[in-house]
Amino acid sequence: MKPDTEPVKDIKLNGKTNVNELIAQFKAAGGFTAKKLAVGVDIIESMIKDKDCLRFFSFPSCINATGTRGVVKDFIRHKMFDIIITASGTLDHDIARVYRDYHHGEFLMDDRELKDKGISRIGNVLVTDDSYGIILEDKISKFLKVIHSNLTEEQKKKGISTHELVWEFGRLIDDDPEAQERKEDSIVYWCWKNKIPLIVPGITDGAVGYHIWQFAQDHDLKINLLADETLLSDKVWNAKRSGALVIGGGISKHHALWWNQLKKGGLDYAVYISTAVEWDGSLSGARPREAVSWGKIGKDAKFVNVEGDATVLLPIVYAALNERM
Repeated sequence: MKPDTEPVKDIKLNGKTNVNELIAQFKAAGGFTAKKLAVGVDIIESMIKDKDCLRFFSFPSCINATGTRGVVKDFIRHKMFDIIITASGTLDHDIARVYRDYHHGEFLMDDRELKDKGISRIGNVLVTDDSYGIILEDKISKFLKVIHSNLTEEQKKKGISTHELVWEFGRLIDDDPEAQERKEDSIVYWCWKNKIPLIVPGITDGAVGYHIWQFAQDHDLKINLLADETLLSDKVWNAKRSGALVIGGGISKHHALWWNQLKKGGLDYAVYISTAVEWDGSLSGARPREAVSWGKIGKDAKFVNVEGDATVLLPIVYAALNERM
């Protein structure tokens, strides 16, 4: 007796095969993670084309220390998502790389030797002190002085939200003569340019957050995290449908899921890309089906978990969507 499903088909490539054609063949080939990736692209396409869908994009900081930052930026530049949720390190890496380069390294290096040379390692990416701490201290302190001087009376009283702060960083990058060559490579710049809220729930957990704290020691500057939550509440409660592309885990993933739990029916579309395992109970490895039990993802939602490295898979996803749309 034959199964009542389509047969597995071999992948056939030639010199003219484009990414979208490859994704279509992944679906027909029935490959393990390959098929999941193809299904994920279809779900994201449906989510983006659904005009009544509120679209979330959450990701950790680390991928923005790599060239994958360019893909994240292009998703935002082309307004494929309505709300971005990430960790504080995204601001660190994005702003630092407007002004300085990060460099190639290896996972297996002598980290004591790197420390003596003033080099920090993010996996196989190398960051010199002047490309991170020094440049961020210089730029963020200058940006905060301007932002503080331009605060409205309401912002002085209640504080400035993280998404408003990010927009101000983007505006100042646009005005900075030293940023002109690379400003359009910046995630922060495009969030400001397109007025897409980038929310950082854990704003103090990084270099930018530290400099905000330091500036606030002798300036009346408040960060109003609850203003970000009010924006999320307004957006979610008024959404007919919602969807999310979730990279990795941590606070970024949880915050996107948490707020959609408060929407009747939860997320209508969800695509996870993660290398984390499920069996340790961590949020990073938790599959979409677990989120269904919480009401974070709807029982009838379209969802898939794609196991793999986002620095490999996210460019493929974007390239396929770009060809389709």
